Amino acid sequence: MESCNSFLSEEELKETGFREYGQNVLISRKASFFSPKTIKIGSNVRIDDFCMLSGNIEVGSFVHISAYSALYGRELIKLCDYSGVSPRVTIFSAVDDFGGDYLIGPMAPAGTTRVISGPVTLERFVQIGASSVVLQNLTIKEGTVVGAMSLVNKTLESWGVYAGIPAKFIKERKKDLLKYVG
Repeated sequence: MESCNSFLSEEELKETGFREYGQNVLISRKASFFSPKTIKIGSNVRIDDFCMLSGNIEVGSFVHISAYSALYGRELIKLCDYSGVSPRVTIFSAVDDFGGDYLIGPMAPAGTTRVISGPVTLERFVQIGASSVVLQNLTIKEGTVVGAMSLVNKTLESWGVYAGIPAKFIKERKKDLLKYVG
């Protein structure tokens, strides 16, 4: 019995229509991409099963996007080098206004909704824990980690450990981890 490779071949990667991609890119055959011409992927990247990337997205190098994660990039979503998202993470660069003054959803009549948007950046060495949600118009600064099932709704400072709903600072993270990457 022939072994089955669950990642796209080099030829299949070319056919996806990505704006750009680097070397050693492993993308599951079960991942979905909408508007791939707006997606840029660096080198040494792995995107697992059932991930969905849509819109304006830049993925740096040495990045892992775990299974069932979704990135909705109406505005730019940028995952810098050595960052990553654990399973079932969702990142939104735009959300409907749930304040009660507008209808919600893409099928509502024009002029009856309000969308709040802004770029999302995960700087170098950021990791987002499983089942977390990251909202629009914020930066998670270098070296920060976010615990599982957290809600990130504001910019997080560098080299911290954050968790909760909304995510709150727990403690500092060691910077000596940088010695492993030079």
